[in-house]
Amino acid sequence: MKIDDVFAHLPYLRRYARALAGEQQRGDALVQLALESAVAGKVTLNTALAPRIALFRVFHDASPVVDMIGADAQRGPDSRLQRLEARSRQALLLTAMEGFTPQEAGQVLALPEAEVENLVARAHGDIELALKTRVLIIEDEPIIAADIEAIVGDLGHEVCAIATTRSEAIAEAARHQPGLVLADIQLADNSSGIDAANDILASLSVPVIFITAYPERLLTGERPEPAFLITKPFLPNAVKAAISQALFFEEAAQPAPRLAQA
Repeated sequence: MKIDDVFAHLPYLRRYARALAGEQQRGDALVQLALESAVAGKVTLNTALAPRIALFRVFHDASPVVDMIGADAQRGPDSRLQRLEARSRQALLLTAMEGFTPQEAGQVLALPEAEVENLVARAHGDIELALKTRVLIIEDEPIIAADIEAIVGDLGHEVCAIATTRSEAIAEAARHQPGLVLADIQLADNSSGIDAANDILASLSVPVIFITAYPERLLTGERPEPAFLITKPFLPNAVKAAISQALFFEEAAQPAPRLAQA
């Protein structure tokens, strides 16, 4: 196994860790801790596994990591959201957001495949009990916007508006005061969804989930970057998983930093 093959997957480990931790800084710190543990020989890169699985396994084998994430699971703002306990959230994000099969997620978590499937099923059930909120969608492709609207509706949330440009997004956010924003990066008039989100966050404390075809451009760890990022083309379960995590940390979150352009 070549080390470059392993580290090619590092941006996606950052995405996973940020979604678990609820913010960039703490998620990146967990990744750094795992890498330092591997360099120090405290955990071993399993060369018998595929590179991506091996990297994620190192993350979970670093002894303090799971405990820290588990502690975060107890900080959720609502008792219904606290039911998304650490292992369920990990299994859900590994399969729904990162695209691991239950068998692969089991290799990452050192759990039987059947147990991973049970954890994912439990997490999906708990999502149905999560806090309901109003959602602003910032997306210039009508078909994609309709897909996102349907997914949001399936979770019991209300889509308060769909904006296609930065200026529309700012106006709709001011009008509706949404509890969640789902934003594309490139908008209809060549404006930026990141700029729109920064403008909204200047006056409204709200979790933002970004959707982009090029996630690696926003996962370098070198500047303020999104905690919640979905790759296009997306699967409904990936959107649902990101929404559940964003709302899980909503009340505990600190004011979001301004995000940098890719």
